[in-house]
Amino acid sequence: MVTGGRVAVVGGSIAGCAAALAAHRGGADEITVYERTDGRLAERGVGLAMHDSRYAELAAAGFVDARMPWVQMTRRGWYVRDDSASSPLGRRLTEMPFPFRTYNWGPLWRELRARVPASVDFRTGNAAKQLRSTTRGVEIDGESYDFAVGADGYRSLVRTTACPGTDPAYSGYLAWRGAYPESDLPDAHLWPTDECAYVVFDGGHIVIYRIPDDAGGHRVNWVFYTTPPTGHTLPTDSGRTLTPALAAHLASLVDHQLPPFFRTLINTTPPADRFVQPLYDFTAPHYATGRLALVGDAATVARPHTGAGAVKALQDAAALQSALISCTTPTEALAAYDAHRAPAGRTMVDLGRTLGRALVQETPLWATMTGTDLTAWWQTADGSGAFGGRELGRG
Repeated sequence: MVTGGRVAVVGGSIAGCAAALAAHRGGADEITVYERTDGRLAERGVGLAMHDSRYAELAAAGFVDARMPWVQMTRRGWYVRDDSASSPLGRRLTEMPFPFRTYNWGPLWRELRARVPASVDFRTGNAAKQLRSTTRGVEIDGESYDFAVGADGYRSLVRTTACPGTDPAYSGYLAWRGAYPESDLPDAHLWPTDECAYVVFDGGHIVIYRIPDDAGGHRVNWVFYTTPPTGHTLPTDSGRTLTPALAAHLASLVDHQLPPFFRTLINTTPPADRFVQPLYDFTAPHYATGRLALVGDAATVARPHTGAGAVKALQDAAALQSALISCTTPTEALAAYDAHRAPAGRTMVDLGRTLGRALVQETPLWATMTGTDLTAWWQTADGSGAFGGRELGRG
């Protein structure tokens, strides 16, 4: 085990909390977390999903447990608009197994944050500004550490130092997102509680599932993927509200492409609860260089189609913990971590791009597909079998 020493974690979201836990369990004496926001992370109310098998692995590693509120999914229904369909949900193309737990980002973060030991110096409202590798470790804003973990997202300061020139690439399309209380959804009983809905159309699709509302009920969470209107201005991290042009584009697509039930579902979302997210992808060539390690979106951003964003961040932390426990020096541990996780990052980015082409950029003629056709199409699109995340042991 890498016992003793000082460790810095840059970023305090889900990946950062998990990395702090990994460093603590790996034997670090002192851990400092730099988080640029002022502690309101739990207010984020969007959803994420975790494959049941990945949950079991992460529970065994001590990063998730049954006390964290979730909603169990068992099936995925594929729907297309058909004005002759008898159901307001549209025409059901097929049903596939979907063994996933869904979570609300904010409560999940709060549960992880509560598990970070009180001995960890968790500095909210304190962004790391300057980072420098030294012969003996890492220096952050004048403080020295034996090693540092970058959990600071896709614009990572740590990655800029560890792997200069590794920049996110815009995918060419956006995700419109929203969530609101299930009690506001008319005729909610028509849509099974355990179903994740994929509503497909020419040039995009929408993924919809329920998540916990942090009060014993549910919220409706949706993600609408399609290309933006010609000549749009790419939203920035600090300005992700829908511009009039993007709001009008979404409204037109909802009106013309969705079956009545799902059209109402989107339109029920208050404007204040909608935002738009540009999609990027990249992976760092190395997950660790010298005394710098990368986890979560700082290391790899794969498009959300993979169903594994939060899973991969937690798997990174679990692999880092394992390396710290099995090795005797930080250099040896970080090299072992890199060898384990870098291939996983490449796999997930490749899968995200493949699914992006299949579900958004080069969509088939959905209305002509039978259930057998769609099942075969999905098996081809997920050729690696990595949807929901690779097995932790495989990397």
